[in-house]
Amino acid sequence: MSSMIKSIGLFVMFVLAFGVHSPGGAQDSGAKTVETGTFHGKVHSTSGRATVYREANGKLILRLTNFKTSNGPDVHVILVAVKDADDDANFLKNNTPRVELGKLKGNEGDQNYEIPAGTDLARFQTVSIYCERFNANFGAAPLEKF
Repeated sequence: MSSMIKSIGLFVMFVLAFGVHSPGGAQDSGAKTVETGTFHGKVHSTSGRATVYREANGKLILRLTNFKTSNGPDVHVILVAVKDADDDANFLKNNTPRVELGKLKGNEGDQNYEIPAGTDLARFQTVSIYCERFNANFGAAPLEKF
């Protein structure tokens, strides 16, 4: 009996430590995967997965999982209107249309970003980790329909 109690206790501690929830943080599991892609980057080694979810209320969420990139100043997460992006892509210089999702929350770990309502995912096909100060693409994840 005591081993069963220990097992239950360990499970509860795991759930409390790591959580069991949908991408948006809500306890419901109404989120559906829309698109996904894998990060690449050579100059600034970038890895992990970018996945777009549509929540039950229609809101789009970008979730970065197993994410890791270089640390840098003024780094943002953006959607860009290109099929993919090279390490030397300069979106400011090229006037590439983009959608700002916010400053990078951390250079390692899972994180969520809300995608503005009305964003056309058929047009904005790549997630970029972009340093505004140096106009540098740290890494990109071309998205494909799930």
